Order: sequence, then C-alpha cells, then structure tokens
Amino acid sequence: MADRVYLTRAGYEKLKKELDKLKIVERKEIVQEIKEAREQGDLSENAEYDAAKEKQGRIESRIAILEDKLGRAIIIDSEEFNNDEIRIGCEIKLLNLENNKEIIYIFVDESEANFSEKKISITSPVGQGLLGHKVNDFVEIVLPARTLKLKILSIIRV
Repeated sequence: MADRVYLTRAGYEKLKKELDKLKIVERKEIVQEIKEAREQGDLSENAEYDAAKEKQGRIESRIAILEDKLGRAIIIDSEEFNNDEIRIGCEIKLLNLENNKEIIYIFVDESEANFSEKKISITSPVGQGLLGHKVNDFVEIVLPARTLKLKILSIIRV
C-alpha cells in the first residue's frame, strides 16, 4: 500500500478545489481546443493540435496525481494533538541564535509547502531537523551551506 499523505484541512480543500477545476473546467476547455485544432485540417503538421494534445496529457497527469494524493490523505485536525512537540499542522516560533531574529513556520505536507507563506514541508531538511522537538529545545540543523542554530520558543496547533 502506498504511503499516507498527511494534510491540513486547508491543504486538502486546496487540492480538492484544484482537482475539481481540472475535471470540470479545464477538461472541457481542452476538448474544445482539440476539436477546433482538428477542424484546421492535416493533423501531421498542426502545431495547435499537438500543443492541445500535450496540454491534455498534462491535465490528465495532474488529475491522476491529485486523485491519488487525495485518496491516500489523512486530514490532520489540530484538536487531536497537544502542543508539546513539533508535528505536521503546527505553527512554530523559533529564535535564530546567530542573528537573534524570530522566525515563524507552519509545518505542512510537501504538497502544501510554500515558503512565501511560511509553510515548510516536514520532509525538508529544516522540517526534518525540527520534527519532534519541544518548546525550549536548542536545535542545530546541518545544511549544505551552513548550520542553523535555533531555539524553539512556541508551538501552536493551527
């Protein structure tokens, strides 16, 4: 059996919304594009037809990936956990001991990761280094370019 995918409720809903859009909107649009390209004549030299078929392949591939991921998803509800250690679905506040700056991250599955939203994957090097630690722990995470030295200030379920 394939591995489970752990998602927050928001992450699950985001993937479900993308899947619905692909199946309901984009599938219909690409079928129309292919129909119009076919009407232009010789398919062997029809760039629009080739592009539309390639786009259809990408859409169908993404649909398959999303259906698989949602089919294996376990939704993490914050009420199920206490705040004593870092796990998926929590927001953590860290102190960077090198520059004395505070950092806030939300721990999510890799499919939800978005660094600009401060959402980091539990499978990333930083995520792996912090997973399971508790408030007031000092953590050193060795990265290719440097070693991060952090103190965990708080853990909140989101």
